[in-house]
Amino acid sequence: MTVLALMLALFLSLQLQTELTITEQLALICGLEPREFVEVDFVYAILPRLVIAILVGASLGLVGSLMQQLTQNPLLSPLTFGTSSGAWLALVLVAVFFPDLGIENSNIFALFGALLAMALVLLITGLNNLSGLPVILAGMAVNLLLGALATAVILLNDQYAKNLFIWGAGDLAQNGWDWVYWLIPRMLVGLIILAVAPRVLTLMRIGQQGASARGLNIMPVFLLLLLVGVWLISSAITAVGVIGFVGLLTPNIARFLGARTARDELYYSLLLGALFLVLTDSLAAWLSQFTLDFIPSGTAAAMIGAPALIWFSRSALKAQDQMVFRLPQGISRLSSRVFIAILVSLLLSVTLSSVFVMQDSAWAFAWPDAFSWSIRWPRILTSLAAGAGLAVAGTILQRLIHNPLASPDILGISAGAIFALVFASMFWGITIFEAGPMVAFVGAMGALVIILLLGKKHDYSPPKLILTGIALTALIEAFVQFALARGNDDVYGILAWLAGSSYRVSADQAVILAVSVMLLLLLAFSLSRWLTLISAGKEMAFSRGLNGSVAFVLLLCLVALLVAFVTANMGPVAFIGLLAPHMAAMLGAKSVKQQLLVSALLGGFLVQFSDWLGQVVLYPAQLAAGILVSLIGGSYFIFLLIKGRLST
Repeated sequence: MTVLALMLALFLSLQLQTELTITEQLALICGLEPREFVEVDFVYAILPRLVIAILVGASLGLVGSLMQQLTQNPLLSPLTFGTSSGAWLALVLVAVFFPDLGIENSNIFALFGALLAMALVLLITGLNNLSGLPVILAGMAVNLLLGALATAVILLNDQYAKNLFIWGAGDLAQNGWDWVYWLIPRMLVGLIILAVAPRVLTLMRIGQQGASARGLNIMPVFLLLLLVGVWLISSAITAVGVIGFVGLLTPNIARFLGARTARDELYYSLLLGALFLVLTDSLAAWLSQFTLDFIPSGTAAAMIGAPALIWFSRSALKAQDQMVFRLPQGISRLSSRVFIAILVSLLLSVTLSSVFVMQDSAWAFAWPDAFSWSIRWPRILTSLAAGAGLAVAGTILQRLIHNPLASPDILGISAGAIFALVFASMFWGITIFEAGPMVAFVGAMGALVIILLLGKKHDYSPPKLILTGIALTALIEAFVQFALARGNDDVYGILAWLAGSSYRVSADQAVILAVSVMLLLLLAFSLSRWLTLISAGKEMAFSRGLNGSVAFVLLLCLVALLVAFVTANMGPVAFIGLLAPHMAAMLGAKSVKQQLLVSALLGGFLVQFSDWLGQVVLYPAQLAAGILVSLIGGSYFIFLLIKGRLST
């Protein structure tokens, strides 16, 4: 049945993409020399694209099934395991620093990048903790870290990176058979999986002791099969770029259709992977006929895959999924000495940004003149306001839904604001800055409502909410890649904004952002009693005369407004909403008012210091504050995951 469905999909794909009759198509397939343009297009563009879709889809489905069976984790895939981002970073580095090497010769570098990412994930989770959601969260952290590095490389070397946008979006378009001939021999290694893996996977289902009793040394075979799978993934990414969700969905669909044995699941996943990518690529090609811009195949795959990830993740949590997240031991109460130290650190950071600069590759102390100050103070004010706003938003979220991992970026709220702003920029003919905070608020609030509605079933469980955030963020990132793949003059402006930079913020925008955030912070302080009662539980809030539902909605609107104002002006800044509230709690800020105040100060300090450091560390080039904060915050998130594993 699956084979028939694949053949039907191939037939429909050809009919959607060409005006040739079936007889003419068969003649060209059988070797007739093309003469007219439509015939040349069929032979050298449509047919190789179809073959590439089959090869890449089959390999992604096969590797997805292999990973899920090796780890007994139905949510594991090259996307959630971090291997795709590792391969992508390696290929970006090759394209920028070794352009003469050529993309087609970069496969080995992609392999090393994917292996490095996988090794980092395994270091975080351990080999005995791959069957639950912890490995998915570790993969997310690695994806964010490596994605920040890739963005930094592209921004610092944009003249070498123009062709990476389409490639990064996952593009199957072909102009000949070269990539098909390049990919086929590299895909033959998949035969090793089909020949060797079924028996190994069958033995692994009975457990390590049972497999060892039957003569199987699990660890070497486990690592060897993972290596073969990573090779297939790196080859596919080298050829067509990053296409997510195929390796995640197809094994789950195979099991849903009745594949019970290891061999059946591998074969079904291979065929379903080819079918899925052929259908999504056909959808992308068909939709591109009605738009001014082409739609990358990766975007079409994400449109289908992200909702499916949310659906598959709604099953009951396993015992190992109930992760324990404990903050490092901190101070029991906030002392005046600690509070003064925080204020002094903030003032020192502002002073550094004001008077310490780089001149001729050397540090220099120079009191700013009127012109220099007119450039510096908007950046200082913007970074302070952005950090404070995101920190308070994270504090409110963590207390509101009793989730220590809640933050606007991890839950996908920032992604909602990004979607709204990029959508407005693409289809309304305005810049992101012209779209403004209200557009961002609509997107942030929409994402927040979706996440909370889906999370209510599991009582806002941290892993479940984060998994929903991963899916939503992946969908929106695919849409953003589509926007970048258009290749117009706005691309680098969008990319710089996505990095979280204060560089383009004007004086007027900085003042508006600062005043808006200040007013919202004052509102948050005035509602601290609500937050205290809700943090203690709905029953406590009701007994004290508080309408919990109304307070809940109003506080969520406050979070969305804070995220909207910051994102619309500075762009997305990751991890501040997670990091600053945790730091405040560890420094002794236990009450709501204390945590709101201290986290705001710490958030402002982190973003402002990162913004200044990004201006001087690679002078005369600059790194966006959002990139540096992502590196710091991502490392901290990885630390939390490791600590959670050790505590259980």
